[in-house]
Amino acid sequence: MLVNISLIALDLDGTLLNRHGTISDVNKKALLYAMSKGVHVCICTGRAFDTIPQELLSFPGIEYAITNNGASVYRILGKEKINSLYLEPEAVLTVLEQTREYSVSYEAFLDGGAYASRDYVDNPVAHGVSLSAVNYIKSTRHPVEDIEKFMKEHINELESLDVVVPDVVLKDEIIDRIKAATRKVYITSSVKQLIEISSMYGGKREGLRFLAKYLNIGRENIAAFGDADNDIDMLDYAGCGIAMANASHRLLEVADYVTTHHDEDGVAYAIKNILHIL
Repeated sequence: MLVNISLIALDLDGTLLNRHGTISDVNKKALLYAMSKGVHVCICTGRAFDTIPQELLSFPGIEYAITNNGASVYRILGKEKINSLYLEPEAVLTVLEQTREYSVSYEAFLDGGAYASRDYVDNPVAHGVSLSAVNYIKSTRHPVEDIEKFMKEHINELESLDVVVPDVVLKDEIIDRIKAATRKVYITSSVKQLIEISSMYGGKREGLRFLAKYLNIGRENIAAFGDADNDIDMLDYAGCGIAMANASHRLLEVADYVTTHHDEDGVAYAIKNILHIL
């Protein structure tokens, strides 16, 4: 085993999950074996708790989920929230003000749920969502008539929000504009059309740091797996940062190791050939 890995943190989409959004039997067996050797395994995702696939929530041995890019940490059994970071109301209003002139949509996340405007849920593609993600959006987002009004009504409860940008050329411009207007947010992105925003104290790194302290595990004893830019701080924090072969260029640059593609059982390959647990 590389060093002495006590905790494996797993991103979901593009990492543990294959292109069909499921866990392969090979990955399942590798995780079960690692857990039989006393290794903790946690989910670390940008998703809200209620949008995590049921096969993961019921996976034997996976006890914890870091969600909303680190904003909320749960003990999965009973959906028990053990840590929360909320967006400051002033920051939410600033994001809305700085993005209102653009043709964008919003997703709001609170209490484990995901919310979006009804027209966005009904026709995600018209808002810049890729065809491969349509079923996911339709099955996980609760539609509301006015998403801005909804966010203002729940302004003290928001764990995170997404700005959905159909024109990705404007994405960097919008990010720069938000950053210039407020320092009270953490901004990242997992897919090209999303600007993912949480508390200034957020990020997968901070969620993982909290859980490591909670479990009394040192960062040098953590292995983290990811594929996208929102995994960068998590891989940088972990003693062993492992990127998938399909990872973004920025993540590949910071990773300690690169495993195989997420459709080629990359998690299992790394557990065996990089971590040497199997």
